[in-house]
Amino acid sequence: MKIKEIYNFLNKLSPFELQESWDNSGLLVGSLENEIEKIYISLDLDLELVEKVEENSLIITHHPLIFKPLKTLVPISYSQKIAIKLIQKNINLISMHTNFDKTHLNKYVMKKVFGFEYEESDDFILTAKVDMKFEEFVNHIKNSLGVDSLNVVKCHDKISSFSLTTGSGMSLLSQIKTDIFLTGDIKYHEAMEAKAREISLIDITHYESEKYFCDALYNELNEFQNFAIIQNSKNPFKRL
Repeated sequence: MKIKEIYNFLNKLSPFELQESWDNSGLLVGSLENEIEKIYISLDLDLELVEKVEENSLIITHHPLIFKPLKTLVPISYSQKIAIKLIQKNINLISMHTNFDKTHLNKYVMKKVFGFEYEESDDFILTAKVDMKFEEFVNHIKNSLGVDSLNVVKCHDKISSFSLTTGSGMSLLSQIKTDIFLTGDIKYHEAMEAKAREISLIDITHYESEKYFCDALYNELNEFQNFAIIQNSKNPFKRL
């Protein structure tokens, strides 16, 4: 199977042209003419994962390995080390980032992970109706993610609507019209801003909210599922 077969399939599934201007989704390492036998799916790349992947394979990640141009290929930075290893093992890399956020990932997390049907979709923001007390809603989200604790900002005792953006979505705060916003990577001053706007927050963290990329993509691969292996990267953070 050539890379271009799976690339063309992915481009129809979630067109790469939908990605944001600052993004770098698409074929990042390899050639469309390369032959492969296995496809690995992961949120990110790390050295442990690249060591496990067989030579002459394809890895599909959510987050692109390369955002800024590389001026050198010396084993110093994260992206340089991994890019060198990919080339040495003839491993191809396709990334599906903001295009897949818009078409699939947010919707998958909303419905399959949290169990809600969204009412509105605006690129990165999904909204849904609920009727739950604040603490009840937080516990539901924790149980859905399988975590013991989450950082929250409480501005409402009762939640009637919420918005969701997986990954890092606080730049979208001004567009939020619901009682509570679920996203990741929330900073201190962003939390203060949300409180001033009377918008409650739940920090669902970057990794915990986007690790479902693997399942969301695998479910859509159809005839390519027989070639695909989920080999997710590990969260670099640990809670002690």
